Amino acid sequence: MKIEQKMEELGYRVPEAPKSLGAYVSAVRVCNFLFVGGKIPLIQGQLKYKGKVGKDLTVEEGYEAAKTCTLNLLSVIKTELGDLDKVQRIIKITGYINSASGFTEQSKVLNGASEFLLEVFGDKGRHARAAIGVSELSLDAPVEVEMIVEVKD
Repeated sequence: MKIEQKMEELGYRVPEAPKSLGAYVSAVRVCNFLFVGGKIPLIQGQLKYKGKVGKDLTVEEGYEAAKTCTLNLLSVIKTELGDLDKVQRIIKITGYINSASGFTEQSKVLNGASEFLLEVFGDKGRHARAAIGVSELSLDAPVEVEMIVEVKD
């Protein structure tokens, strides 16, 4: 089954790739690796979630924000490769969580991205990762996620 077909069966669709918010490209391919720059939880150009996790948002809302970031990452991958089935493996994700003082559940927030990737890609979605608490993110986004994928030709 094709990845996008599986996503549709799970109730998701690949959105239009969000535009870069600065002077950078959304992805860079080096050999068989695609490095996808950080994406925040934008939906049609609007920030769906805003603020610090642990103060303005619950862990569950942060989890959903991380999932939205991952959908945006997949949209960039599709734009770059033309087809999500060209993803050989998700290698690594890094999540930056806009954290309230004393908040220590960054890993639970980033599970929104990790569990979504496993649901969509199965074993190809198993990855290394880092969940990092930060004091601020652009536009007061609660989460930003970046990704490295191995590409098959």
